[in-house]
This record gives sequence, C-alpha cells and structure tokens, in this order.
Amino acid sequence: MAFPVVRHRRLRQSAALRSMVRETALSANDFIYPIFVTVGTNVKEEITSMPGVYHFSLDRLEAEIREVTALGIPSVMLFGVPDDKDSEGTSAFAPDGIVQEAIRAVKGWAPELLVVADTCLCQFTDHGHCGLIHVHERTGNAEVDNDASLTQLVRTAVSQAEAGADMIAPSNMMDGFVGAIREGLDEAGFTHIPILSYSVKYASAFYGPFREAAHSTPQFGDRKTYQMDPANAREALREAESDVIEGADMLMVKPALAYMDVIRLLKEHFDLPVAAYNVSGEYAMVKAAAANGWIDERAVVLETLTGMKRAGADILITYHAKDAARWLKGDE
Repeated sequence: MAFPVVRHRRLRQSAALRSMVRETALSANDFIYPIFVTVGTNVKEEITSMPGVYHFSLDRLEAEIREVTALGIPSVMLFGVPDDKDSEGTSAFAPDGIVQEAIRAVKGWAPELLVVADTCLCQFTDHGHCGLIHVHERTGNAEVDNDASLTQLVRTAVSQAEAGADMIAPSNMMDGFVGAIREGLDEAGFTHIPILSYSVKYASAFYGPFREAAHSTPQFGDRKTYQMDPANAREALREAESDVIEGADMLMVKPALAYMDVIRLLKEHFDLPVAAYNVSGEYAMVKAAAANGWIDERAVVLETLTGMKRAGADILITYHAKDAARWLKGDE
C-alpha cells in the first residue's frame, strides 16, 4: 500500500496525537548535572567560555544543590579544582581533598541526590595529564605511565567512595582502569558502588571550555596517546568490551554530538546502560549562537538532547540540565 491510501501526515495532525505516537521521551530523570567545586570562600565565579556554569566554593554550593533537587534532577557529577597540584596528583585522593569535601557536603544537604565522582588525575597533576609521567630511558621523551597511574586512580576512587560517592566515573582512559578500580573498591568493602566508565572518550576538540573550567590543560604534548582517535568507531567497541569484561556497570560515550553513531553502536552491542556526555564545547556553541540571536536556545537544546537519547543514550550528562528541566516542566 502506498499514497494516497497511506498518508503519514495523519499521525501529525495535532499536538495530542504527536505526543501519543512520540517514540522518544526526554525527562529530567535522564540528566546528570556536572558541577565544578573549588577551594576558598564566597566563590561563585562564572566560567568565561561556559555562560551559566560556575566555579563554586563549598559555602556557595548548597544553594546550587538545592536548585538542582528542586528541579527534579536526580544526579550531579563533581569535578574538583584544587589549589595544590604535584606530579603525582596526590590531592586527588587526599581525605580532605576538594572533591571528597564536596561529596560529604552534598550528601549532607541532599542525601537522596545521586553523587557521581569523576575519577581522573588531570585536575590534580601539575603537568595536566590524566596519569603519571615517566621519562623514557631510550628516547628521553616524557610519557604517561599507564600501569603506575592505575595505583593512583584506585586510591582516588576508594577515597571518593569513602567520602560517600554513590558512583565512580573514571575518565582517565588508561588501559585496565575499570578492572583495577573494581578490584580496589571491592577490597575496600565498596562492592555496592557502581562504575560509570568513560569507556569511549575521544581526543576531541570539543573539550576546550572544560579545560578552562577544570584548570586541566596539559602543560606539554596532548592526550592522543590515551584518548581515542575521532576517526575510529570499531575501536569504540573494543574499548567498551574491555570495560564490560572488567566490571563496568555503565558505559559512556564522550563527546556526544559528533558521535551519535558510536552511541548507537554501544547500545546495539551491549546490554548495559549507556551515558552520553554533552560536553563543554557543545554547550558553548549553543550558548554563543543563542547570545547572538542566531538560534532558539530552548528548541535547539531540547532537540539535541532528544537526539542523543534517540541514538541510544539512557543517561545524559549535560550542562544544560537545569534549563532543560525547567523547559520540560513548561517554565520559561
């Protein structure tokens, strides 16, 4: 059967009918909201390249957490900006580290809020890389030492769990990081803490604003030896499969917008929940275009997030979470 018997427009005639047959539903329950916490007092400093996103000191953080919970957003992801960095990233796992202190504070204010801890070293090392550096004996080149880095990452994950994190989200892209962290958490008695693995994290040009926000720009070289080549999709399946075998509970694709095909690949090949990180550069582009009056920010954000979910994402990590939650409730 074909036209004129078949008329696809019949199911588009009214808002009620379109809603009834809509295949993908976007909800505030889908969101994880990233927050940047820093040392000091009375700090609420807007990040220049990310309008509407701020650095918060702990004494200014409570109001933000209250707003997040009031909007029905079920989860936050915490990133720390310390004042003390060294080559080993030791402040990443200090009991009184900025992330650990923030976790305890947030769980005190909002026990029901799911607190996800980003587990990486880049914000805490003075060189800005996601692992420890060693100098190759033969070449004299400074390189990221994969296996030595795992020890520090495990210590960081365990310290975050001890502080009260509900979920560990390791973003470092070292080989074997999920298995090492799973073993470390289990040995420390945290068998119940899930791992949301940054399984497929590309060496992307979309991270620029985040590096300003997290003060994590590499001081030399780049991250292309451990983050993935943007041209590769089959490699994403290998990365994700390794994490599944090592005990990941959820898989992530980062960035999201340019990698919808990869989100779909993971959804089709694995039976774990899939998260998509709507990253800082994607956010900044929308904000810049909206500020210039070139786009309808609300319409573009909701369409983009719906597209990520349609591609297969079960969870959306997005800086738009607060605005999107308001819009979904019908607020302006």
